[in-house]
Amino acid sequence: MTGAVAARRTSAPSPLRWAPLVLAGALVLTAIAYPLTDGTGRDAVSWTIVLLGAAVSVLSAAAGRGWRTGLGVLALVAVVAVLLEALGLSTGFPYGEYSYSDTLGPTLLGVPFLVPLAWLMMAWPSWVLAALLCARVRPGRRAAARVLLAAYVFAAWDVVLDPQLVQAGYWRWAHPSPGLPGIDTVPLTNLAGWLLAGLLLMPLLDRLVSRTARPPGAPHADAAPLLVLGWMTLGGAVAHAGWLDLPGSAAWGLVLAVPVLGALARVLRDRRAGVR
Repeated sequence: MTGAVAARRTSAPSPLRWAPLVLAGALVLTAIAYPLTDGTGRDAVSWTIVLLGAAVSVLSAAAGRGWRTGLGVLALVAVVAVLLEALGLSTGFPYGEYSYSDTLGPTLLGVPFLVPLAWLMMAWPSWVLAALLCARVRPGRRAAARVLLAAYVFAAWDVVLDPQLVQAGYWRWAHPSPGLPGIDTVPLTNLAGWLLAGLLLMPLLDRLVSRTARPPGAPHADAAPLLVLGWMTLGGAVAHAGWLDLPGSAAWGLVLAVPVLGALARVLRDRRAGVR
């Protein structure tokens, strides 16, 4: 009897297990409001999206792999983001010459607090997607494949988001061309910078997870960051095409959304199989 009670307690859901999905759902609803607002209302929506996305990343990492991993992801991404963004602001390397708007609020080393939170929103889902897609890669090559794919997704996500945030007036580029086809407000140097940032960050994130993660965790914890990534790319593409007059970034968003949605479907399928 005692063993059965203990087993039931071990498998019983805790608030942490469901919090990432609840917050991801709130983020989706908030993101829907973005193209329907403007001015200070849109600023408030942007802040809310980033705060919810950062919380999803930390809580999903904690739910799936333990609090050491969740807090480690928060600290690591924040430090790398501030250092690289401060370097970019002062030297123009690696992204190109740009400047932030005062509307983004308080800063650290010239970097608005919102920026490392946005990195956090993007970095963990990118790593989770790469981990899922590389799960069947040969073990000797899996870590390298995971890092390269995560860096690619990290940079590709910014290709979708950056034109939207430039349009909102949050930052601007001194030399926005040449850019990707269909995007004339963000230079190719920014894509190169984000690829480099991903190649620096993702090996550190990979090592952090390998050293701190504890199994088994919540089996569906990865669904929340994938939902965020899937919606911000697919939903963002719809918003860019239909409301924000950004057809170029809409097309790039669709390219990224396909593998994201496939990985999310795999997580949900595995979860249903586990329930059965």
